[in-house]
Order: sequence, then C-alpha cells, then structure tokens
Amino acid sequence: MLQNIERVLKIILVSLLIIILIGTIYGLLGPGINTDSRRITDIANENWGHNTFTDIGQLRITTADPQPEGLIIYVTFTYYPSDRAFTEELYLRTVNFREIIISYIGSFTMNDLRGLNEDTIKNELLRQFNAILRLGQIESLFFSEFMPF
Repeated sequence: MLQNIERVLKIILVSLLIIILIGTIYGLLGPGINTDSRRITDIANENWGHNTFTDIGQLRITTADPQPEGLIIYVTFTYYPSDRAFTEELYLRTVNFREIIISYIGSFTMNDLRGLNEDTIKNELLRQFNAILRLGQIESLFFSEFMPF
C-alpha cells in the first residue's frame, strides 16, 4: 500500500515538473506579453492617424467672484503623432496650456461664464494655445468636463 502511494506521488511530481518545463519553454519562446504602456484610446486613435492629447489633465479653477467658486475643466485635443517635433512641443508646453486655462477661466465670475458660449471659450483658449506653438497648430479643443464643484 505504501509503495502505491509512493508511486502516485512520484507520478504527480514528474507531471508537475513536465508542466513547469513546458510553461518555461513557452514563456521564453512564446509570443510574449504586450508591454505597450500607451492608453487604449491612443492606440485606437492611431487607426485614424491621430491621438488625443490628454496630458493637460483635470483642472480645478476658482473664479473671479468676490467669494470665489470652483470649476472643474478637462481640456483635450487631437494631434498627429507622426509629426514627432510637434508632438514633443505639445508635451513641453503642457504646463503653459494649464496656465493659460487657469488664467483665462479664472478671470471670469461664474455668472460671466454662464453667459459665455462654450465655443467662445474654446476659440479663445485655442487662439492662446496656438499663439505659443511654433511647430504646428491645434485644430480644435474639446471639453470632457466643464462644471462647478
């Protein structure tokens, strides 16, 4: 009886070693793991030749009211990653883009902002963004968020 248990344990041990060996060989010679760290939207947008620039991030801005109110804004735009020099300039200007948004939006009261057309705000921000760019121009801006907090 003890010999049968010993025999079963040996078979299990050999089977595990074979599985580990096959897994190791597959891991070394197999297709590998996708280590692409780009966002899924960036990868999908490459099919259309452009990516979405999201590095400005979500901004919390206080208004020019006597008792300042808060506003959350998230600005994005499309760009063409094949233009490497312009892409690099966009990433280098990210801090400037944030400063432009904060300065422009923060100069209004909440009532002023409610009275402005969203396209008016986008066009002015776009004008100011493009004024600091030297290697290309942004075509249009998008607001993913634009709401009080």
